[in-house]
Amino acid sequence: MKVFGLKIDGYLVLILLVAAVATVLPARGDAAVWLGLVTKVAIGAVFFLHGARLSREAVIGGLMHWRLHLVVLGATFAAFPLLALGLASLPAAITPPELAAGLIFLGCLPSTIQSSIAFIGIARGNVAAGVAAASASNLLGVFATPLLAGLLLHAQGGVSAAGVLGIVLQILAPFVAGQALRPWIGDFVARRNAILGRFDRGTILLVVFVAFSGAVVEGVWTRLGPLDLVRLLGLCAVLLAAMLTLTWLVARALRFSTPDQIAIIFCGSKKSLASGAPMAAALFPAAVAGVALIPLLVFHQMQLMACAYIAQRYAARPDMAEQSG
Repeated sequence: MKVFGLKIDGYLVLILLVAAVATVLPARGDAAVWLGLVTKVAIGAVFFLHGARLSREAVIGGLMHWRLHLVVLGATFAAFPLLALGLASLPAAITPPELAAGLIFLGCLPSTIQSSIAFIGIARGNVAAGVAAASASNLLGVFATPLLAGLLLHAQGGVSAAGVLGIVLQILAPFVAGQALRPWIGDFVARRNAILGRFDRGTILLVVFVAFSGAVVEGVWTRLGPLDLVRLLGLCAVLLAAMLTLTWLVARALRFSTPDQIAIIFCGSKKSLASGAPMAAALFPAAVAGVALIPLLVFHQMQLMACAYIAQRYAARPDMAEQSG
């Protein structure tokens, strides 16, 4: 979908529509309680299926390229959270306090898999290394993201340390179960990947509706205004530009080949909406989860537009023209 010449993610538009419905008709009372329970079950199913889908062979095979993966994981789970924490700690005139927790949460998420690989392919990068790096990021993110987010948010008074272990188990236990059963159900899951992909997306829509309903009931739009969202756009742009620049500089400084640099840039600078929405619902109370998702939704669209442009530039590089000729 294109709007004014810009490519817009159609699924993101659907997410925003669901958020708008929750703003006008939020779930309340018993309906909110039941939807919350359904959401928890769906989140467990999502991470169970992630465990069943994720190829351990791809991750283990990718360890042969350990320098590249260390750079990607360092960018994803060290540099990104620290930058996000720095932005979240800026004065209220720059960073809206209501959105600070969402920025920190964004910084702690794993990299995307599907879109990262797609962009690496377009850019003629090292797709195999990208698959392994993104898979390893998601595998580590199952327990690293809740721990990191809990640690950083607890330091700011946002999440109790006692609840972090329970959150990790809520996400990790289904994932481990899926991995353990993969030898028996892996082929079944792979054959139904399209159907299960729709289940993943449907779960995210449910999470967004429940999260935004809780936030609206608690009066989020009386605390957030248009100027706050404009400032958030600027903060996400700074965060994305900083990570794109950092991954590019580090990859060049360590003398990786151009295909490897491409894999590092795309895997190290992107964050996963597919993992982020369920994790937000598990990590935050319903009234907070909706607000915490706003930075991720903004960053998600921004990274798609920026990476699409960068991938096209890499695809048009002179060495590619020589090879195609």
